[in-house]
Amino acid sequence: MTAEVLRMDREEPESHLVAHVVETLQRGGVAAVPTDTFYGLAVDPVNLRAVDRIYELKTRARHKPLSLLLSETSQSYELARNLDGAFDRLAERFWPGPLTLVVRAGSKLPLRVTANTGNVAIRVPEAPICRAIVSRLGVPITATSANLAGLPECTSANCVLEQFGDLIPMIVDGGQTVRTLPTTIVDLSGGGNSWMILREGAIPTHEIALALQ
Repeated sequence: MTAEVLRMDREEPESHLVAHVVETLQRGGVAAVPTDTFYGLAVDPVNLRAVDRIYELKTRARHKPLSLLLSETSQSYELARNLDGAFDRLAERFWPGPLTLVVRAGSKLPLRVTANTGNVAIRVPEAPICRAIVSRLGVPITATSANLAGLPECTSANCVLEQFGDLIPMIVDGGQTVRTLPTTIVDLSGGGNSWMILREGAIPTHEIALALQ
């Protein structure tokens, strides 16, 4: 069965359509959703069977943790521990936006989501569709890019459909994504206000350094 393509307003997502996506996630299904960078594969991270399905679809190494999308910064304090001043400054400066922060995971998250690293990668996206889904679901959603191994990241629903076809039940079509660079990833898991750039993307390293001065 080919994926259901659900057209949704990118700026003001329709509540009944958001509810339909959430029902799919609550059943353990995978939905491709537009973020502010690329389309991502969303599942309920507490549903371990759904998490396994993400790793299978992406043929992703099991030692790589999945990143999570939040609806607001305050959710970070429920998911993570030992958050310090560096986290607060970066979140205040760049969220919502294309910045992923790697922090120590709290006890509420299943070890499988952290890939047994004890760390979790989180961000608040500048994408109303994602934030609306998270708010309605009541927990964060996974955000790994919606592309098969060796193929490019997708900036449109058609690209996701071409790559995944009948492999996932739902694709949310929110139009073309607004950026073509991935998120910048900053590792704050060392604590003590230490930080390290794991990937430079939409936010240049010098902007991160300035925010942390």
